[in-house]
Amino acid sequence: MRLLLVFLLAGLGGRPAAGPDDVAWSGPVGSSKPFLTRTRSGDLLLTWFEPRPEKRYALRMTRASAGRWAEPRTIAEGDRFFVNWADFPSITETSAGTLVVHWLEKTAEKAYAYHVRLARSLDGGRSWTAPVTAHADRSPGEHGFVAMVPNDDATVSVAWLDGGAMTAGPEGAMAVRTATLGADGVVRDETVLDARTCECCQVAMARARAGLIAVYRDRSPEEVRDIAVVRQVGGRWLEPRLVAADNWVWKACPVNGPSIAARGDEVGVAWFTGAGGTNRVKVAFSTDGGATFADPIGIDEGNPLGRVHFQLTGPGQGVVVWLEAARDGGVWRLRRVSAGAPPGRPITVAATSRARDAGFPRTALVGSDLFVAWTEPGPGLDQSRVRVSRVPVPR
Repeated sequence: MRLLLVFLLAGLGGRPAAGPDDVAWSGPVGSSKPFLTRTRSGDLLLTWFEPRPEKRYALRMTRASAGRWAEPRTIAEGDRFFVNWADFPSITETSAGTLVVHWLEKTAEKAYAYHVRLARSLDGGRSWTAPVTAHADRSPGEHGFVAMVPNDDATVSVAWLDGGAMTAGPEGAMAVRTATLGADGVVRDETVLDARTCECCQVAMARARAGLIAVYRDRSPEEVRDIAVVRQVGGRWLEPRLVAADNWVWKACPVNGPSIAARGDEVGVAWFTGAGGTNRVKVAFSTDGGATFADPIGIDEGNPLGRVHFQLTGPGQGVVVWLEAARDGGVWRLRRVSAGAPPGRPITVAATSRARDAGFPRTALVGSDLFVAWTEPGPGLDQSRVRVSRVPVPR
């Protein structure tokens, strides 16, 4: 796989040039909607979509081990994928080495009728099991924005937005649900975490010492859309609580979900808000497994569009990637943030578009390097390209 060097992009406002060492991986023309994650062994797993003739798509994957990227493989191909700029497939690896992937599959001709499908590979991605549906609801409604976390017993915990109640009538609301995919491929223990949430902001989930933590954009009856957290303690899910009371009243979904990372009792959450008519990207840290959070820290440069992803780098420390508006387009920015200290100097990962075709970044931390997967928009339809940039974590 060829290694492409890129020029460091000059910062705005007179800031000196700063950016990634190189582009570690490039997808073919037409690739988009990437997802990137790190395995327990330190490998990288990457998935993306590629267009095919007759309105079909291929869901593809590759793996990087010891800095070498494997030849891409096709997970599935067809014309029933629900392909969306903000709601894209993901992949993870269980403690037993099984790969698990999710995608969204259309179930009716209406625009927003799709289910969450899960498939497993026992041979490193060479073959895949027949997919199963993640949720009990089979109504022709919205089911998506999935987060997956592998567990120590070779199972995978799955969380998603479930619109089953919305198909019953106008009073129904979007909910956050969770379930467990067993090592035998059977989905069990479906649970409602919150019965009324924002309709199309990503769900994120991580594991702290006490158990899983899910974060998402809540939706109150007064249309306050702040970030909520639900913790699992002793195997039981607690009641939702706010990470911070931004009091953002917004009568539509902003399509801008939070990101979370956890290690032991250390937890960090990053999110976008437009509270008070001012767009901000914020980070809040917790030292008690997400039971409480310190005051949030603003990390944007004054004109953020959100689309955040966050990684912990140490106790009370992390790095955030987000989209900042710049001139006629946008830039993927990276910034180091520490509890009780001003954020570090922003670094440009790449120039991009402000439009939906820029998608969302996904990151993975390997040693002292942050790998950032992003979509480089092209000049025309199906001319985009997935890139993975390697950025040394700023000190």
